Amino acid sequence: MADGAEGTEAAETPPGPAGLRSFAVELRRMNAEFNRIAHEFAHASGLHPTDVQALVAIMDAPQRGPGRPMTPGRLREELNVTSGAVTACLDRLERLGHISRVRDPADRRVVHLRYEPSAMTMARDYFRPLSESTEAARSGFAEEELRLILRFLRAMNDELSALRARGSEG
Repeated sequence: MADGAEGTEAAETPPGPAGLRSFAVELRRMNAEFNRIAHEFAHASGLHPTDVQALVAIMDAPQRGPGRPMTPGRLREELNVTSGAVTACLDRLERLGHISRVRDPADRRVVHLRYEPSAMTMARDYFRPLSESTEAARSGFAEEELRLILRFLRAMNDELSALRARGSEG
């Protein structure tokens, strides 16, 4: 974050372990670690980092929007890239066997993106240490605390989505 933003963040937030600055530092730190792991996975798998973002979006689509299968148009919006970039990305992922494009039986013009089970197995194997680390961290919290953390993460993601939507309107 730029120095000006850091100054604003510090000026607006009372110091303390639960202040905005502490949250910002820890969220940036976690984001940097996730990005590092995703880049390592991309490199090890012969993928571009955007391909990994696409895979994650396709994999998470059923949980994020039940009844809303991922489509190339929705993926373009989520990744904030051009339709040409999405097409190139999907071509690479399909060629490597990570995804398939499936026509909607009710409307053949609509294409749904499906994460292939073999790709899921490969990713699960690669990310097993991350899963184990996540479980180790979770084990230090009571169920009630985990529900609270999930509530915060969902609220944070909702705020970030709204911020992105406001940014695309301007």
